[in-house]
Amino acid sequence: MVEGNSGFNSMVFQSSLEQDTNWDSVDYNNFVDESPGNKKRPLDEELEEQQREDQSKRKKSPKHPDTPDIKEVQHTLDNSDNNGNDLDYNDSSTFINPLGRELTISCLLHLSRSYYNTVACVNSSFRSLIRNGELYRLRRQLEIAEHWVYFSCSVLEWEAYDPYRGCWISVPKMPRTESFMCSDKESLAVGTDLLVFGKELYSYIVLRYSILTNSWSQGIVMKSPRCLFGSASLGEKAIVAGGTDAWGDILKSAELYNSETQTWETLPSMNRARKMCSGVFMDKKFYVIGGMDNNRQVLTCGEEYDLERGSWRLIPNMSVGLNGASGAPPLVAVVNNELYAAHYADKVVKKYNKESNTWVTLGRLPERSISMNGWGLAFRACGERLIVIGGPRGSNGGIIELNSWIPDAGSQPEWHMIASKHSGSFVYNCAVMGC
Repeated sequence: MVEGNSGFNSMVFQSSLEQDTNWDSVDYNNFVDESPGNKKRPLDEELEEQQREDQSKRKKSPKHPDTPDIKEVQHTLDNSDNNGNDLDYNDSSTFINPLGRELTISCLLHLSRSYYNTVACVNSSFRSLIRNGELYRLRRQLEIAEHWVYFSCSVLEWEAYDPYRGCWISVPKMPRTESFMCSDKESLAVGTDLLVFGKELYSYIVLRYSILTNSWSQGIVMKSPRCLFGSASLGEKAIVAGGTDAWGDILKSAELYNSETQTWETLPSMNRARKMCSGVFMDKKFYVIGGMDNNRQVLTCGEEYDLERGSWRLIPNMSVGLNGASGAPPLVAVVNNELYAAHYADKVVKKYNKESNTWVTLGRLPERSISMNGWGLAFRACGERLIVIGGPRGSNGGIIELNSWIPDAGSQPEWHMIASKHSGSFVYNCAVMGC
């Protein structure tokens, strides 16, 4: 296997083969059009004026540093060689004749996954590479990842944004079930899956969206189903902890999910039962932050789970001063193994000092980071940056805005709006998928 940048420019793969996957429904060309002639849906005057100001401030999303631009070279792959003979693309030695399988895969590993749908349409060999997840497993081994933001501002609808390419990506609607629509939902991105947890009439349910097939299916329910839990993912694995069961009892149990095998494993229980908590991975350990106990008292202690030792450690006063009991769970995110929090009451960003176990205020959140005690606002890590998702709502609709800041040592937050569009301005669920 050739590692590192292959030195080959990206290519546009074309094929006359009939597409038998769901990839034709993915819209990778829905870029934000800010041209003067572009017609917009009406907003009230205040939003119109603010949007014009934002457009003058907006900066283009940076490109992924390790991903070549597919538009640099336009090259067509035919299904025949120079002599007019048909090539057997199912032969592993002729993925891109005459490169062979290994060099071909090395090129694809460094191609932006935005274009994997095009690759899947070339032939059955390429389609198999995409749909069986082999490319993503190899990217994980080489620590190659692009982070996309998935969020929902409507009950059954999800949207995705690729900050490296600066484009919106359509996601199929979730299957419609009445009871699931009305229940509170949690979301979690792990591996190549987006999991959405909710309730049916008398039981819990998990819906699973796979980027390998661009489709929704029934997911695997936890061994101890729950809601209002803390969760986070690291590669193909995720941990959920705490929450409440179907009878309203607050839990201290935890489970590990493996997206490759789609299985749940029971972990040792936490020291304290808690619900409405948050979870993050930092320094390859899982942390549970904040939450409430059985007496509806706010818990300021955190807990650390060491995956190698298989044990929990209580951290007193880890979430002191973040937010109170009347609001959403702590809005926390980790970038480069540093923990940040959005204090939605004071509208500031804080950073956690691991040595002193204290929080330091860095600066302000984006000006229009509107929430209802933290609900409706998303604060996530997206690769090397922090992203805040939310926006204002006017009489004729709302605007969803994505603001980005790349933290630097000792610097104050400098937020740049990297995308916006007409949408519901209340974010129900949000997850970041890095693969």
